[in-house]
Amino acid sequence: QVQLVDAGGGLVQAGGSLRLSCAASGRTFSTYVMGWFRQAPGKEREFVAVISRSGLPTVYADSVKGRFTISRDNAKNMVYLQMNSLKPEDTAVYYCAASSSRLLATRTPSYDYWGQGTQVTVSS
Repeated sequence: QVQLVDAGGGLVQAGGSLRLSCAASGRTFSTYVMGWFRQAPGKEREFVAVISRSGLPTVYADSVKGRFTISRDNAKNMVYLQMNSLKPEDTAVYYCAASSSRLLATRTPSYDYWGQGTQVTVSS
């Protein structure tokens, strides 16, 4: 069992940066592939980024590639999403998620545990 707590969201102007964090409970954090997803109002939850159990490799959605960076600290049971050059279309609730699969999954059914979400709003 893993419990995830998302934090770090907020209101930022276009072009700005935010760093999201996700704190995980449990002693088996390093055995999970970790992902970030987001959901805008009226839209389905979509993949943002995923990181392997060791920290490499990583995979990003095309819409965030080159602007967002996912990282993890297995000693601290933490995963992060550094978001730079934010755009209004990045506005959404962001969720971290844990997958017991060894694959770098990009689909929501592959994930076993979810955080509560943190709101990111980017103003133009």
